Amino acid sequence: MAHEVRIGLQLPSFTWPGGPERIGPTLAEIGEAAEEAGFASLWVMDHFFQLPADTGWGGPEEPMLEAYTTLGFLARATQRIRLGALVGGVHFRHPGLLVKTATTLDVLSGGRAYFGIGAGWYEREAVGLGVPWPARRERFEQLEETLRIARAMWSGDADPIEGRHFRLAEPIGRPAPLSRPHPPIIIGGGGERKTLRLVAQYADACNILVPDRGESRAKLAVLQRHCEELGRPYDEIETTSLIEVDLRSGRQSVTEASEAIGAQVEEGIEHVIVNMPDAHVPERLAAMGREVIPRFAGARRGEPARAPA
Repeated sequence: MAHEVRIGLQLPSFTWPGGPERIGPTLAEIGEAAEEAGFASLWVMDHFFQLPADTGWGGPEEPMLEAYTTLGFLARATQRIRLGALVGGVHFRHPGLLVKTATTLDVLSGGRAYFGIGAGWYEREAVGLGVPWPARRERFEQLEETLRIARAMWSGDADPIEGRHFRLAEPIGRPAPLSRPHPPIIIGGGGERKTLRLVAQYADACNILVPDRGESRAKLAVLQRHCEELGRPYDEIETTSLIEVDLRSGRQSVTEASEAIGAQVEEGIEHVIVNMPDAHVPERLAAMGREVIPRFAGARRGEPARAPA
């Protein structure tokens, strides 16, 4: 199977000029500009608080939008670009409601949704808003049950589901998603024993978060071993990673951005998603469209990075 390289965009921050009144218009402008630049996908984090201050994103006092409402807004503002949460916290929504929500996004976007899911990690936002925060082991149990529920509902199976954590008497999912056979399931995280095995068993894509040099290659080797053990063709799985591209003055040049993306492609990543702190500046996305994205047209995962034009 050929795996052509694609580049996606994630919006890690909504702290933009103009305050809350400008968030909606700016978000629509970003969606249109990302599509025009040739990004293959557009993502938002599924968090209720902005990430902790020590991550560089400002902490909970900074703006953060609810993911699926935001994606629905972006579905209306765009026409072609694929949309997803990178990735949804399993503890935020009951799985039946979550599958219904993701299906709604897929239907209203014309079949452009990803279904991103993970075990979650940000305790403060859960406790802060009164969302149950199970122990890590229990969250992984819930994650596996949620994956089974999603696959059952999207298969059209409405038989009752009796799990350890969730019980659905009538898991009816109508309308069905437009994506066939369902929105691609993408699991976030690089845990080698649990997370990557869940990818091999249930998912259509993996996401490796901000990998160090060589980390993507190593994680994908583990994923491939899990696939072999389960009898799953590794080539069925879309490989994605999330890295940061910062074209603000003095931070990173377009050449350095291309090299960072190319390094991920060499390690076996076919869909490189970039965090861009300055995505609200039209020229930044335009520069990606002119000088970075075209360099990867026709490339395949695992190929050596191209020299800058």
